[in-house]
Amino acid sequence: MQSPRPLFRLLLLRFLACSLLLGLGACSSLGPRDPLHIDLVGLEPLPGEGLEMRFAVKLRIQNPNEGAIDYHGVALQLDINQQPLASGVSNQSGQVPRFGETVISVPVSISAYSVMRQAWGVSGYKPGQDLPYALRGKLAGGLFGTRRFSDSGTLNWPEPAGAPVRP
Repeated sequence: MQSPRPLFRLLLLRFLACSLLLGLGACSSLGPRDPLHIDLVGLEPLPGEGLEMRFAVKLRIQNPNEGAIDYHGVALQLDINQQPLASGVSNQSGQVPRFGETVISVPVSISAYSVMRQAWGVSGYKPGQDLPYALRGKLAGGLFGTRRFSDSGTLNWPEPAGAPVRP
């Protein structure tokens, strides 16, 4: 009669080999993906409470990848002059088609404290000076499907009416 130990070891070795092959196959499907392209396309006021302001931020999300992106939640953070200004979340679900685009709306809140901090920060700005902004967010899609995005640039501090034009 043969001992059950060698048979157990053989089955364990086969199980580990199959698990390794399946794991490598799953990782290869997570190949490189191009980043999403995000554009701010609209801003609509929403009712706020107390001293807070609320807006519906409309974003156009473009997917330059070969696979569609399913999402089940959105988070958004907007910083102006390296200071937080607005943030928001939404539990909406949807899909950005492969090589396609979609527009989503995310409600964001701006607290009175954020407004005062921004006013204090830009009080020393001169007309025509640029204000840096950063937009960060994510489309939640589960363990391996979450896609983060970011955009940054500068906003032009407006010249007062009737001011001479800079060269």
